[in-house]
Amino acid sequence: MKHKVIRIGTRESQLAVWQATTVGKLLLESGYESELVYIKSEGDTDLKTPLYEIGVQGIFTKALDIALLNGDIDIAVHSLKDVPTVMAKTLVQAAVLPRASHLDILVPGAGYIADDEMQSEVARVLATSSIRRKAQWLNRYGNDTFVNLRGNVNTRLRKVAESDWHGAIFAAAGLERIGVKPDNAISLDWMLPAPAQGAIAVVCREDDDYCKMASDSFNDKETELCTGIEREFLRALMGGCTTPISAYARVANGQLVFDGSLLSKDGRMKKEIHKSVAVDDAGNIGIDAGKEILESGGQEILAKMQ
Repeated sequence: MKHKVIRIGTRESQLAVWQATTVGKLLLESGYESELVYIKSEGDTDLKTPLYEIGVQGIFTKALDIALLNGDIDIAVHSLKDVPTVMAKTLVQAAVLPRASHLDILVPGAGYIADDEMQSEVARVLATSSIRRKAQWLNRYGNDTFVNLRGNVNTRLRKVAESDWHGAIFAAAGLERIGVKPDNAISLDWMLPAPAQGAIAVVCREDDDYCKMASDSFNDKETELCTGIEREFLRALMGGCTTPISAYARVANGQLVFDGSLLSKDGRMKKEIHKSVAVDDAGNIGIDAGKEILESGGQEILAKMQ
């Protein structure tokens, strides 16, 4: 064992603790001791306001970042999709774990109506706090309506079970990680994910060489590459949780394949892009894709939202 006990900052939800515990196990496998430190985030305490109305960059990461900067913890573990593309000064991404599922899923409610049973005059009522999911769904199913759904994974699943909604949209990875994905969940393989969805990131102080070295022992290079490209696309579009931006990059047969999209909040306007380049040439693909979206009508969509 190495000499320092690494303090891992985590939110208190079951999923967040699972993620932090997973990082602790990886540290132990590399010979580093660690312990968990529990910290509440603003996103966990305000469970009523829709995320896109709060409009705070890093709402789920800010409290952990402050604890890092204050020296109360040594590393923070986040869902990478929650991390702002521009991190707080003196903080760095030290590692990213191999990506789990990038997919979104629909958890049907008691009144769920399947697509093939839909009638033109019928509108389903669905739940999500994600403006991205809402916009993509409305682009495909314009008659449906949405209600806000906040809380941790378990709370949201309980609300779906107790409601008369037709269903709610979740990230598959979160439900799968803690073993609560319902058997009747429907994979939305047509829906592009949030940038870096399904990936777990470790953040530490820039000058903490010990924690950077410890985290590098389990950093997954391919996931780092793909999520980095997705986040560059997001940054190129100047997007956050208030903008329906989606991106997915993956490596296939030596190629870096990228899909991205920008929608209006009501789903009526949509710009999308598909690119494929050799992995060795993939450096600026996210930035280039973002610029192409802006030049082909994306700027108009952003202007209307602002």
